[in-house]
Amino acid sequence: MTEFTTSADGTRIAYSVTGSGPALVLVDGAMCYREFGPCKSLAETLADRYTVYYYDRRGRGESGNTLPYSPEREFEDLAAVIDAAGGDAFVLGFSSGGGLVLRAAAHGVPMRKLASYEAPFIGEVRVKGQPVDAIAELNKRLDAGRPDKAVDFFMVDMVGGPAFMPLMMRLMRPVFAQLKAVAFTLPYDTEIMTGFRVPVDELSRIRVPALVMVGGKAKPNMVAAAQGVADAVPGATHRLLPGQTHQVKDEAIAPELVEFFR
Repeated sequence: MTEFTTSADGTRIAYSVTGSGPALVLVDGAMCYREFGPCKSLAETLADRYTVYYYDRRGRGESGNTLPYSPEREFEDLAAVIDAAGGDAFVLGFSSGGGLVLRAAAHGVPMRKLASYEAPFIGEVRVKGQPVDAIAELNKRLDAGRPDKAVDFFMVDMVGGPAFMPLMMRLMRPVFAQLKAVAFTLPYDTEIMTGFRVPVDELSRIRVPALVMVGGKAKPNMVAAAQGVADAVPGATHRLLPGQTHQVKDEAIAPELVEFFR
């Protein structure tokens, strides 16, 4: 069942709840939402230990999309979900959702403890070896009415996927249709990631216990990103999950969360 909370700017944010126990809020990464991404499955895995809240970030699923956008509005969205969860919650973010959680904590959004998995502070975006303005490149494609090309740019030039990935994605028509529908939110995640560089001064303001995780199969730049975040957050716990990629398995991450969220 879908429930709603209202963010500070009046935007309705849709969320789901499952399980029982201490409150845990899950935050998705780029182009993911409740029905398309890792949070629903993990929520079901953890439902025997936590009351798990997972939500549609603004512009996705059943949530609103009040403009103009800024990362601060998403910090407020997360705060509204935490408030709906009783105001005292553990929080986990995946990928750019991890960046969102970290930055929100630095801006004072109340959390009991936080965890991030592979927040992609992996350095500036480059095309053919030259740095590019990722937000401008995404918006150029979106303004031209080509959300498919924005997805391609994200998958290949930003994420570092193989050149044949766009063709493979188009063969999975229902999935690609879902990606195109939320492609306009890609600049949002890009803004949250602060040029994909670790915002050291900002993260140094975090005052809650933090768990920073990375997969054992991560690329060197992602390993360095996790280390950079762990170094920036005072007292952070750093964990490498053996054998895991960016699409971490529930059975690999759940024990780490249960151990840390006590």
